[in-house]
Amino acid sequence: MKKILFLIFATTSLFSCKEAAPKQEKNECVAVAEKLYEHFNNHDWAKMADLYIENAEFKDPSLGTGIVKQTKKQIIEKYSALNKVFPDIKDKVIKMYPSGENNVIIEFVSSGTAPDNSKFELPICSILTIENGKITQDFTYYDNFEESK
Repeated sequence: MKKILFLIFATTSLFSCKEAAPKQEKNECVAVAEKLYEHFNNHDWAKMADLYIENAEFKDPSLGTGIVKQTKKQIIEKYSALNKVFPDIKDKVIKMYPSGENNVIIEFVSSGTAPDNSKFELPICSILTIENGKITQDFTYYDNFEESK
């Protein structure tokens, strides 16, 4: 009988103590990343560049194989040129994964229309390092393989 009473008490205690987890505040890195993609999709390159420190580190197949430092001016120039080639370029965020205090990993798909009216969709993954509300590193990975003709 004691065992049955103990099981009933334990089960009741377990279920009665189950509270909803408190809603966690949005991670600062996620908030900065959300702004980054908002400005990207609005083609507001100056606001987007302002989310970076003056000499942010990039890993991006379009910039070469190593880490490349870019100024805000260079960021604006790069994305302005990209926008001329793909005037309707957009990024659709699939998911953001906060990682530690200073990082967020973003899975997204970039899409647009080329000058020959062909459409593209490119799955991309970026890892951002954010310190004091500014992006210090932007390491982006995607398949940069060009089809041979």
